[in-house]
Amino acid sequence: MARRTEYDASQAAKRLKVPAAAFRWARHAGLIPAPDVSSWQWSRAAVEAMDADAIRAALADGPISGGAAADRIAEALGTPNVIGEKARVTSFVVRRFIDRGLLTELSANPDGSLLHPGQVAQVCQREDLAELVAADAPLGPDQAAERLGVRRADFDWMLRLEWIKPSESIEVRFGTSRAGAVDVALYTTASITALPAAHPEIDWEQLRTVQKGRRSPLASLRPKPDVIPA
Repeated sequence: MARRTEYDASQAAKRLKVPAAAFRWARHAGLIPAPDVSSWQWSRAAVEAMDADAIRAALADGPISGGAAADRIAEALGTPNVIGEKARVTSFVVRRFIDRGLLTELSANPDGSLLHPGQVAQVCQREDLAELVAADAPLGPDQAAERLGVRRADFDWMLRLEWIKPSESIEVRFGTSRAGAVDVALYTTASITALPAAHPEIDWEQLRTVQKGRRSPLASLRPKPDVIPA
């Protein structure tokens, strides 16, 4: 069998016999050199030169899940998540922190995050933690319309006009059957709050007083390419 000469991150971690999450963290921390074969592959010589013990030590206590990170952030704010109650801080917020670059994703699984506990602890010490969590709190379409003070029909027109896009969508089930499941888009509070300032051409006071059943004033507009990052 031919010897492998090029390694991606997973293959390199396997050869070094280190957890994949530890390898990803070590790369983030600068303990691993940049790939030398392509943008995502290392040569055999580069992998053999890596310090496996240092890579393991960089994540000695193992990663924590996105849910656990959310719990630690909630505790840092003095509003701990309680089992059986609506969470004060959710994994949605943690994923937005990853998008901001405040946390590093160590999982290759799109359905679940893995994070360095030390990095989470550093985030929990930020003076602006409460503001960040509030800005990244999730809003569904109805909640977004309510925050803007407009009808849901008007908010739907904002989506058609591509003024904003969801940060992600979640599946919500009605009952126990998947037949009753629907995808619900989620938006950050900050992105919804920013809409009026981003579109001063709209008479927002008038939009907020349109009576139920009346055609939306936004219906005559055309989409523009200025989409607010969610």
